[in-house]
Amino acid sequence: MEKNINITLKVWRQNGAKAKGRFETYKVDNVSTGSSFLEMLDMLNEQLINENKEPVAFDHDCREGICGMCSLYINGRPHGPDDDVTTCQLHMRKFKDGQTITIEPWRSAAFPVIHDLIVDRRAFDKIIAAGGYVSVNTGGVPDANAIAIPKPDADEAMDSASCIGCGACVAACKNGSAMLFVSAKVSQLALLPQGRVEGARRAKAMVAKMDELGFGNCTNTGACEVECPKNISLSNIARLNREFLCAKLQD
Repeated sequence: MEKNINITLKVWRQNGAKAKGRFETYKVDNVSTGSSFLEMLDMLNEQLINENKEPVAFDHDCREGICGMCSLYINGRPHGPDDDVTTCQLHMRKFKDGQTITIEPWRSAAFPVIHDLIVDRRAFDKIIAAGGYVSVNTGGVPDANAIAIPKPDADEAMDSASCIGCGACVAACKNGSAMLFVSAKVSQLALLPQGRVEGARRAKAMVAKMDELGFGNCTNTGACEVECPKNISLSNIARLNREFLCAKLQD
């Protein structure tokens, strides 16, 4: 049964990557437990605008758990206290009346703050540009059964491809590693024949770009898998390591 709750928000405010940030405290009353977390932030911003104050900047687009843009650190967890959801899929029923909610942007050197809760995640785009694609000429669209692919491989490739690049894995990792993201993107192509042609070059190029952009090393603590809203498996990291080592041995 839906009800209304009153909450206190501690929101990180920052004017840019080089500016000094700070927490600001706001009270939001009569929030429906049936509303989403982003709808609650909309309520906060409407309240701030009515008070002639600057609204809180936060990122969003689809609000359907598809684009990954809504990424926020909520009460110490990427995407908040619910499991297997993005911030836009988080509902206020997960919070209690009178609760204080702390909201922060992703904390990573590779994701500098643009404004308030918005971070620059173009580092992920640069990693994809380094090798997360198939450049061989595959011709026209073939029939679905023209290339024989074992169902377990196809299923695993699709599971890896479900990564939305939100960055929760980086935010959850004590080292700020992007290995889960990179391994998912390598796996979705390494498991399919179309991606094998450039497999060695892809693994080396994407790992090199990840290191260049300042992401930390993976120490296999598993926090990335736990906090991933799309349940990307840690086994992808093992596959990336194999792909990378095999590629280096071919040099």
